Amino acid sequence: MSGRLKCVSDPIRRRVNVGAYECPFSGVGIEYDPLGVKPGRTGITLHESGFIAANAEWNFPAVFSPFWRLYHNGARGHCVVFGERMIELTPRHLMLIPPRCLFHCLGGNPVPTFWLAFSFSHHPDPGMEPPVLLLPRDTEMCLIRDLRELILADPEGRPTDRIYRHSHALLQVVLARPELRWSPAPPAQLERVRRHIELHLHTRLATTGLARLAGLSPAGFNRAFRRHFATSPGRYVTEIRVREAARLLVQGDATLEAIAERTGFPNRAYFSRVFKQVTAESPAAFRRRHRR
Repeated sequence: MSGRLKCVSDPIRRRVNVGAYECPFSGVGIEYDPLGVKPGRTGITLHESGFIAANAEWNFPAVFSPFWRLYHNGARGHCVVFGERMIELTPRHLMLIPPRCLFHCLGGNPVPTFWLAFSFSHHPDPGMEPPVLLLPRDTEMCLIRDLRELILADPEGRPTDRIYRHSHALLQVVLARPELRWSPAPPAQLERVRRHIELHLHTRLATTGLARLAGLSPAGFNRAFRRHFATSPGRYVTEIRVREAARLLVQGDATLEAIAERTGFPNRAYFSRVFKQVTAESPAAFRRRHRR
């Protein structure tokens, strides 16, 4: 990942912005739950809240990530590029970018940059072209101003409960906007497959078997699954396995071998490799950093 990044230092925390590609942690934000953590009742999993008062560079090519982003800049000077379209980030808009969209970040002026990285259990309507620009409402701007102050108040960048709750409140307000369109709920046969995956992580979950459970051909199942879940069946199974492994690492004392077996990985080495690909941390490092 580092080979395609331009590192940007944060003058407040003396940390380095490595960009958020496969991992939602940029290195200069307030870190909360990693990828794969199961969302609560709201369907939202907050990964990172961040604010840089003078973000002097915004040059990250070929961003393609599995999480959502919400941006608001306090001045003009940065833009994102989607295909042949260049869209400027300005104080007049909130910018919402769904997961798995290819774009480039460009900008060299020192501007105030606020962002949230998160996952959401709902999927955008395929006809809703990214990025989504929203005129900010008073409630949203009030929450953003509060979050900027809370983030700047602690140069160490510690994940406080107040930042977490304000970030969730902002996301709930934004994601409830009537301008946003969402894909319909998956059909019954795909919900049956999803529940089967959740309950049988310790077993072999081949795409052909899941297709039979759904009553579809493998090709038809793959198409339907991607349409409703915005990812392939294989990738979905991997992310759910990692999500459950993350829960077991944080909430219990089971060995890595036992966790690998319970979540369907054939051995500890393969489990560690896949876990690090998804979360950017080894299971042992994840346990040390996130255990409360």
